[in-house]
Amino acid sequence: MKINHTQRINAVNPYQKQSDQQAGALGRKKKTDEVQISAEAQEMLSYSRVSDPNRTKLIDELKQSVSSGSYHVESGKIAEKLLPFLKNHKQE
Repeated sequence: MKINHTQRINAVNPYQKQSDQQAGALGRKKKTDEVQISAEAQEMLSYSRVSDPNRTKLIDELKQSVSSGSYHVESGKIAEKLLPFLKNHKQE
């Protein structure tokens, strides 16, 4: 027996409706989520992506090899990395 229909179109969230009514009654703005990234974090992101010439060169080489069709994926190395991950999640 299926109780929750997750594929419903125009599903109603009664809690959201109640929240909207309370905000409207008090004349408040509807609350929204907000994310703020510090200046230090923004600096770290811009530095690590842009200013490393070796990384830029490596990315350009990878793009070139993928577009030309000469990029080779070593399936053995991928399997070596995935196997411990899959073993850990199988036990849980």
